Amino acid sequence: MNYHIRHRIKHRITRRQSLKLMGAALAAMMLPSVPLLANTSGIHRKTFAGSDQKLPVIGMGTWRTFNVGSDEALLDARTEVVKAFFEHGGGLVDSSPMYGSAPDVMGYALQALGTPESLFSAEKVWSPAGGSTHEQVAELKERWKVEHFDLVQVHNLTDWREHLAALQEMKAEGTIRHIGITTSHGRRHSEIEQIMTSEEIDFVQLTYNITHREAENRLLPLAEEKGIGVIANRPFDGGSLIQNLKRRNAPLPEWAREECGCTTWADFLLKFIVSHPAITCAIPATTQVEHMHENMRAGHTPMPSADARQRMTDYIESL
Repeated sequence: MNYHIRHRIKHRITRRQSLKLMGAALAAMMLPSVPLLANTSGIHRKTFAGSDQKLPVIGMGTWRTFNVGSDEALLDARTEVVKAFFEHGGGLVDSSPMYGSAPDVMGYALQALGTPESLFSAEKVWSPAGGSTHEQVAELKERWKVEHFDLVQVHNLTDWREHLAALQEMKAEGTIRHIGITTSHGRRHSEIEQIMTSEEIDFVQLTYNITHREAENRLLPLAEEKGIGVIANRPFDGGSLIQNLKRRNAPLPEWAREECGCTTWADFLLKFIVSHPAITCAIPATTQVEHMHENMRAGHTPMPSADARQRMTDYIESL
């Protein structure tokens, strides 16, 4: 194992926690099997990257929220969040070695809950994480406790030529299923466009929400043209969108309830994103089970029409 990778990975799951999970797994074997997918009726799904598979339009991010180290109470709390995600039929979970202990926390949760068939595991490689692309992917599989990743992305385009070439080889070998690139905060869109045009990739991850719509100009139409899946990060702009709406006591418009089934601001903001035809899924992050329920309900039909999407942007801009 590359020393630099091990040096940078902190807050590993302890032996005591591993033993606790083993005990829980043995106890679970004595109980009747209970499927995790309990509330999936009506959740909207989209195909992606020329695949017949469909992903639920609401995924789960782990930036900041899952960097909890080895605190058992916090690990168990995040496991409950993951459980709620999969109970609603959740699919794509996005993480990165840049997110501290988040990959380890996902491994902890999957050991406790079991790995549901709906999981679409999305990880990243980056520099200076240490180690080659192959070494980083192998290390991350160990941390997640999974046999493969459904998607591996180049994080924020760091050394993207080297990493992407290695990921393309791994995809051809069948080691990983899909590959992609990421950016955030509206950065480096010209370079993203160049890569989307010239390279064989399956996914691009970028910032897209109701107040940050720059991607509509070039990147989203290009993704539709090329058949590239799009993952929308920062759907709530790091939480500031909902906080600002609540601080202003902004009322949820009645027409949004009637036309789109919106009952919360999370509904409103997420439905706006995932109703765009080029967006495959959004990846809100949360530490609260109730917020996870709200996020997942936003993935249920009905979805806003083009006219309703325009009314949504007009309303937010009027506040």
